[in-house]
Amino acid sequence: MIDESLLTKAVDRAIELGATYAEARYQADVQRSITLRNGAVIGTDEVFFKGIGIRVLVNGSLGFAATNVLNEAELLKTTELAVFRARALARLRKEPIEFSDEKLGRARYEVVPKHSIEDFSIEDRVKLGVELHKLLCNSVKETKVAVTTFGFLEHHQEKLVINSDGALIYSRVPRVAIVINYVLASGKGTLQRFISYGASGGSELIREWRIDEELSSEARRLENVLIRGREPPKDVIDVVVGPEVVALLVHESAGHPMEADRILGREAAQAGESFVKPDMIGKYRIGSEYVTIVEDPTIPGSYGYYLYDDEGVPARPRYLYLKGLINEPLHNRHTAKLFGTYSNGSARSMTYASEPIIRMSNTYFKPGDMNFDELLEGIKLGVYIKSYMEWNIDDVRWNQRYVGLEAYIIEDGEVREDKPIRNPVLEVTTKGFYSRVVGADKNLRFYPGTCGKGEPAQGVPVWFGGPNVRVSKIRLGVRSG
Repeated sequence: MIDESLLTKAVDRAIELGATYAEARYQADVQRSITLRNGAVIGTDEVFFKGIGIRVLVNGSLGFAATNVLNEAELLKTTELAVFRARALARLRKEPIEFSDEKLGRARYEVVPKHSIEDFSIEDRVKLGVELHKLLCNSVKETKVAVTTFGFLEHHQEKLVINSDGALIYSRVPRVAIVINYVLASGKGTLQRFISYGASGGSELIREWRIDEELSSEARRLENVLIRGREPPKDVIDVVVGPEVVALLVHESAGHPMEADRILGREAAQAGESFVKPDMIGKYRIGSEYVTIVEDPTIPGSYGYYLYDDEGVPARPRYLYLKGLINEPLHNRHTAKLFGTYSNGSARSMTYASEPIIRMSNTYFKPGDMNFDELLEGIKLGVYIKSYMEWNIDDVRWNQRYVGLEAYIIEDGEVREDKPIRNPVLEVTTKGFYSRVVGADKNLRFYPGTCGKGEPAQGVPVWFGGPNVRVSKIRLGVRSG
């Protein structure tokens, strides 16, 4: 743990040098991973990032500098560099940067695992990867498992944030993730599956996920899709989209376009723009009344978990789309000031050497109150797309395309697993999807990911989730091959 007085001295020094705001963030990230291909270890990795990032506001301009040399002399030098950079850039700014007034936190919190991840040894991790490879190979009979890859990641993150507006936040969050990729091959072609598990906690998660049961059952079903899958109906039909597809869709078509810096054009040259304009907030209808998209970093055990952001603002649920209306962008203190509102705690950084920028955490489609059978009621002919194999979306997050992986015909309100669908394509606009939502069940499930953004690029852990969602009057395409 870093000495708090070091960070306080950096903040005080920045104010002495003329900064109107100063922030010192100690951050230590330890990541260990191991990768297997076809049951054999092909690599291990251990990465440490530990240092302090200094951000200051001088003459209406932000400056940032970082160091991994953790002594007072080096830290003060880094602080002076951040002030110098801010002052040098101030003359180029047309409008000064200002921060919203906030009630910042003074708190300490951590995720305490039931069982330390260190209890699950390297040998245990290798054994798990070998067992899952054998399980996959033995689960199918009419196809061949051409290749499997298995990755195990543990991530320990510790932060201390102190700023001149009174924030003092200490946090410690351990995370675990497992990723599995495999390819089924036959005379009918190939099919590739990528699935991941991740949460904050310890080795207890591995048992809770019950990966072996899910993997074996799904591999048998995907074999059936590959061997017997047919093209989707060409008619306009109702489509039920599974939690995995919904989760990705809301991350890409609700989360990203509702980042306030992206709305204002900051991301345009880096990751694209947003179809959302400031005058749409609270006024533009993007979907039906069933569409509420929530962004909530405070979900216990989540992969994107935090209780205070890196500006010291308390985290809370944010309702990006609320009953079909574009409702609340993700804000930091700068964009909140520009929008005339308050920050909702969305500033996150990847490492000590990364500036805090607006990021997602845990984004999900709010579930409804129906069970799955009720969601299917009344569908004479439709398609259930349970998972996806590939996807893409345009730079403004409006036109999007998802190729289904496990999919089936729906007949008379029943999913027909004896009638699998191969390569259905859901190609819609953002409004075209959300405006056609006519129901959602209560089967909420989350999936982990690493969300990329920024220049230099930053990747942070997130969850995306959703229930099964029914959309009406959709015409599906089909991917060739």
